[in-house]
Amino acid sequence: MNDDAPAWWNLLDDQAKAVAQMITDVLRKPISELGPEQTRALLNTAPPAEPITPLADVEQLTVPTRDGTIRARLYRADRADRDGCRPALVYLHGGGFVLGTLDGADELCRAIAAGSGWAVVSLDYRLAPENPYPAALEDCIDAYAWLTRTAPELGIDPGRIAIGGDSAGGNLAAALCLHRRDKSSPLPVTQVLAYPAVDGTFTTASWSEFADAPLLSAADARWFWDQYVGPGHRADDHLAAPMRADSLRGMPPALIVTAEVDPIRDDAEAYAARLRRDGVPVSLTRYAGVFHGFVTEIGTFAQAKQAIDEVCLHLREFTGT
Repeated sequence: MNDDAPAWWNLLDDQAKAVAQMITDVLRKPISELGPEQTRALLNTAPPAEPITPLADVEQLTVPTRDGTIRARLYRADRADRDGCRPALVYLHGGGFVLGTLDGADELCRAIAAGSGWAVVSLDYRLAPENPYPAALEDCIDAYAWLTRTAPELGIDPGRIAIGGDSAGGNLAAALCLHRRDKSSPLPVTQVLAYPAVDGTFTTASWSEFADAPLLSAADARWFWDQYVGPGHRADDHLAAPMRADSLRGMPPALIVTAEVDPIRDDAEAYAARLRRDGVPVSLTRYAGVFHGFVTEIGTFAQAKQAIDEVCLHLREFTGT
């Protein structure tokens, strides 16, 4: 990086700087100019041939929804109590509602399953702009409801299911909780949100401070949002933008993780503050030296391991282990 480096450059640690430079070399144009197909080809990567975290039991699932089926992947750390009833985390990958795959979240889900002892169910919801809002949310709502009905058949305790996600997946996880609360349906036992995209107004300070941050610039985030909600969407729709809810009272306890250099940072932290004000137990951790997307970069960022350890500890607290 030259002498014209933005002010946030020195907030990154050396590893994050190296990765940021690699991203710059790959993305020669803004994501909004590349478009969905070219960006997916560049950024949707396959997992390594040998996983960093091997598991005894990884199962492919087909989940029914109101509009057909979606794919899912079930992770268990061992086979010993497959017929028992272990708790489960439903995980929703990030990618701006446009990108992201089961493979992209594979290592993260493996690490959570291994570290927590929970099963992890990763969902492959429909993507925008081909399937705009509320398609992805409906897939997640339907898949979560299906899991609560079929949990015992999968060796899962229907009374101990959590929801989690990163970035756009964090948005969907929070919106699912709001939907179930509004419908007086049983709630997830907790919500685990990594730098969730919870607002569509783009007004907090981090949107200006980190407007040209690595991987996710403010302009790219706006473009992703437009692909998801479409033109003319109401900004106050709380199932699209959970921050717009009149109240967050009655939501599940939350663990929220943010990155220091991230245009979404202040929105996510403001969401944590709103949850707390509305009486919801919240744990919030900002990870220094890294940018948006770091949690899934296992083996690259030390902060990814630290965040996963925090998630696993949080989940184990709900099982008393």
